[in-house]
Amino acid sequence: MPKSRHAPRMTTGLRPLPAGTGVDAHRHDEHQIVYAGRGVLSVTTEAGSWIAPATRAVWIPAGTVHEHHAHGDTDLHLVALPVRDNPLRLDRPAVLKVGPLLRELILAYTERPADRGAERRRLRAVLLDQLRHSAEQPLHVPAATDPRLVAVCALLRDDPADNRTLAQLGATAGVSDRTLTRLCRAEFGMSFPQWRTQLRLHHALRLLAEDTPVTVVAHRCGWASSSAFIDVFRRAFGHTPGAHRAHRAHHAHRAQR
Repeated sequence: MPKSRHAPRMTTGLRPLPAGTGVDAHRHDEHQIVYAGRGVLSVTTEAGSWIAPATRAVWIPAGTVHEHHAHGDTDLHLVALPVRDNPLRLDRPAVLKVGPLLRELILAYTERPADRGAERRRLRAVLLDQLRHSAEQPLHVPAATDPRLVAVCALLRDDPADNRTLAQLGATAGVSDRTLTRLCRAEFGMSFPQWRTQLRLHHALRLLAEDTPVTVVAHRCGWASSSAFIDVFRRAFGHTPGAHRAHRAHHAHRAQR
């Protein structure tokens, strides 16, 4: 990650990001809720990457060096919270589930940042209450630090459809599958198949944001069939890729009104 700039105070508000653009590495003295009301947003730190469609938000603790990237035209909603306000008591980035009420609260709070007074304080209080009940979602692709694991992960980042086994990938990098299995558990806290699934889901969300057909997404991400991809996607997000696309189109239309 490139050297960061320090933005001491993060302003609550709405920032449109055209597809393919982003925000360079930086950090804030306050906590941050990052939500894509339209499009798909990825957040990257030295520890890995998190991705958030419109049903998810990313929690970024104060002081965390991070960068944003927009997949598809994206409306970046930013909520700044003082260090004392940490409703989930998280000291690391995380993806949070966003239900209909929390979504509307984030939109209202960020689209009218200049509002002041009792009404806004009540809105903020309800927003914090909803955040306390937001379940953390396993949508994190951890970054490797051991050079041997970094080399193997790079192969899959370049081609998520690469279906070689861990032993085959290890042979290319000159390391045994037993060593790689141990490194995955130690560095990622998950198995190699789990890490590869997370990587593929991230890639799939990016492709869907570019209106890539579901059958093509399944092929490019390495699933054996569209039905296999749909099943994994439904278990991860609670809905099918088709419903995800319809949901995204609905909110894109709303944003343009």
